[in-house]
Amino acid sequence: MGLTAVAVLTGSLTLAGPANAASSPIEACGGGSYHEIDHHDIDGARIHLLYNGKTNCVVTWKTKYVGKKTFVSAFVSVGSNRAKSDPGQFEFYGGPVKLDAAGECIRWGGGAGPGIGATDVWFSQPGHCG
Repeated sequence: MGLTAVAVLTGSLTLAGPANAASSPIEACGGGSYHEIDHHDIDGARIHLLYNGKTNCVVTWKTKYVGKKTFVSAFVSVGSNRAKSDPGQFEFYGGPVKLDAAGECIRWGGGAGPGIGATDVWFSQPGHCG
């Protein structure tokens, strides 16, 4: 292989960067099989509930401080035994958190804030049973 081919190949390998954040809640959950069935707005974010016929997925999408690491969380649960959450410092969104709950009611929610903790938090009542 000539030096030019090695330089081109090496150059193309160094151009690859880290993966970008998802561009939508559907993408964050894993793609087009998910569709939004509910959402709730809080100060600084919109909490999305998505479903693909089997799995519930919650993503808290920031509307303030986008691109800056601030506190965001996403939560989904079935009863008191099965719960998943994703709290932390994120630039764009919290989650996704996923839970299979066929034939059961779920609670879902999340939080957001400009500092190390949530200043606005919301959780649903049990619902979306099915």
